[in-house]
Amino acid sequence: MKKLLILVNVDWFFLSHRLPIAIKALKQGYHVTIACRFTGHKDELSAMGFNVVDIPFSRSGAGVKAELNAIKVIKRVIEEVKPSLIHAITIKPVLYTGLALKTVKKDIPFIAAISGLGYAFTANTLRAKVTKLIASAFYKVALSQKFKTVIFQNTSDEAILTRVAKLDNNDKVLIKGSGADLSVYRFEPENQAPPLKVAMACRLLKEKGVYQYIEAARLVKKTHFDVEFLLIGTPDLENPNSVMQTEIDSWVKEGVINYLGHRNDIPNVFSSSSIVCLPSFYGEGVPKVLIEAAACGRAIVTTDNPGCRDAVIEGETGLTVPVRDSEKLAEALIRLIEDTQLRLSMGLKARKFAEQEFDVNSVVDKHLEIYDALLARNNQ
Repeated sequence: MKKLLILVNVDWFFLSHRLPIAIKALKQGYHVTIACRFTGHKDELSAMGFNVVDIPFSRSGAGVKAELNAIKVIKRVIEEVKPSLIHAITIKPVLYTGLALKTVKKDIPFIAAISGLGYAFTANTLRAKVTKLIASAFYKVALSQKFKTVIFQNTSDEAILTRVAKLDNNDKVLIKGSGADLSVYRFEPENQAPPLKVAMACRLLKEKGVYQYIEAARLVKKTHFDVEFLLIGTPDLENPNSVMQTEIDSWVKEGVINYLGHRNDIPNVFSSSSIVCLPSFYGEGVPKVLIEAAACGRAIVTTDNPGCRDAVIEGETGLTVPVRDSEKLAEALIRLIEDTQLRLSMGLKARKFAEQEFDVNSVVDKHLEIYDALLARNNQ
């Protein structure tokens, strides 16, 4: 029996970003184990037919002892599950699994999914530079497996880690994001009845550009006071860079935004909006929200940031602006607010782009092809 071990940081991320791949693997006869930190979805995943295992991934640095323990647990899980191949997703699972595999005698095919390199490879602070040096050394070791495929979501991350880990062309593949279900994220013609709505949906972290979005909204409203700015998401109180609820409340009181909180009906939210905005300067892979916006046929305003710029065709499906630049962000929004034909044209082209690049069925098939190819290489 083919055994697939998927290691991911947390259960909710797996459900939102990788579940279709695991379901397809089950249907193709794989025995699938999901190993992660669980926050309440363990029984749900077990009921779907997955074997589930706890891994004590910490959200941030929890001390050397705790991090080493996570690697030891991963090694123990590998030895107990005896997988035919391993698929690790996001930074810690990739690094820790790669390190654990160096202590396992058998060459197990390894898929490392790089969904953004994060803070260390994007910031210019001294701390970030030191972290980058350390992370680069870990990546070099973790990605040195004999049988491996490294999945990148954008060309910037690919270039960085190809150089760091000395990857060959046959060791890597580019898949832009986790895809969107085009039957759920459907194209709906824009409702042009006022007010025109701009939507931003994300984890409410400073690096996602929330403050820049708020300031741009203030600037836009000076001349286009009837435009409605929506903010969707919730504060992440375990993250030191989270936006605070008190700040959100003050923006609502000021009349800058309408705050929708967490929503499970993002397709409807986007369909009722005219523009989707994400001014992120985070270390993104390809932001899922921008993939979903394109699938809904909405013009996008985002930043010229790795991952974000990969989600649009500049000037055709959306506009990109410099990171941390509220004025340029406001200018781009005003351009689309005032030019209805440009906005509608971008939305139509965005949907076609999503059909070509972001169909979740295509993304799933590409992953299963990678599994099959790695198993074939290992059996030669």
